[in-house]
Formats: sequence, C-alpha cells, structure tokens
Amino acid sequence: MSLERLVVEADGASRGNPGDAAGGAVVIDPSSGEILVTAGVLCGHASNNVAEYRGMIEGIEIARELAPEATLHVKLDSKLVVEQMSGRWKIKHPDMKDLSIRAHEVIRGASVSFEWVPREENKRADAAANAALDRKASYRQP
Repeated sequence: MSLERLVVEADGASRGNPGDAAGGAVVIDPSSGEILVTAGVLCGHASNNVAEYRGMIEGIEIARELAPEATLHVKLDSKLVVEQMSGRWKIKHPDMKDLSIRAHEVIRGASVSFEWVPREENKRADAAANAALDRKASYRQP
C-alpha cells in the first residue's frame, strides 16, 4: 500500500483534569476515508492538554510507521496544542515543553500541517482516548 497523505485525528481525555488521562488517535487514508489504525495511550494522572499531546504523538508515530514519506495533516480540538505545534504560542508548562520537544522529534523530516477542529468533528479520537481509560490499558487496533 502506497500512501502519500495521511490524516491524524488526535484528542485527550482527563477524568478530573488533572486526573486519570489518556490520549487517542485515529489514522485515516484521506483518499478512501478508511480508518487504518485507532489507538489509545494511557497517561497516568495528567491534564487534558498533556493527554492531547500524547494522543497526537501516538497518532503521528503510527502514521510514520505506516508511511514514513507521507504528508501528514493533524486535526485536534485543542487550540492550545495546534498553536504551540505551529510555533505561534509559547509553551510555559514544563510537561508540555517536554511533550512538544518529543512531538518535534517525531515529525522531524516530515511534511506536517496542524488544524484546529471543533470538538464535534473530533469524536473518533475522543472515543479512542476514552476507550483506553475504560480499558485501563493502551491499545492499537487496525
């Protein structure tokens, strides 16, 4: 399978904010609309923003594993993460600084764009994050 472009939908969930948290990601082939992988990653006790970063990183890592040369379009309902990853907003929180550094390592050499989407348009990634919390385990499924 040759994929030139992938969409990553990512979200975070924190029950208590901060509280039990997980990130979720859905990797999609935009030419067919097919969901290639859905994943959730537990974050322990964390804020929703930290969980959002973790979901985004997980989604980007999966996309790069599937198609290392693909152009990535990342959709998030966190304006904070979109603006920080786009370099328009400074990162002050130490945990998010570390996650931003990790995210930039993961995207190094790739063509990546970030888009803020309304929460209603990010339900699949939200469901993936909540599924990890409900399962009390990280997961990946095709």
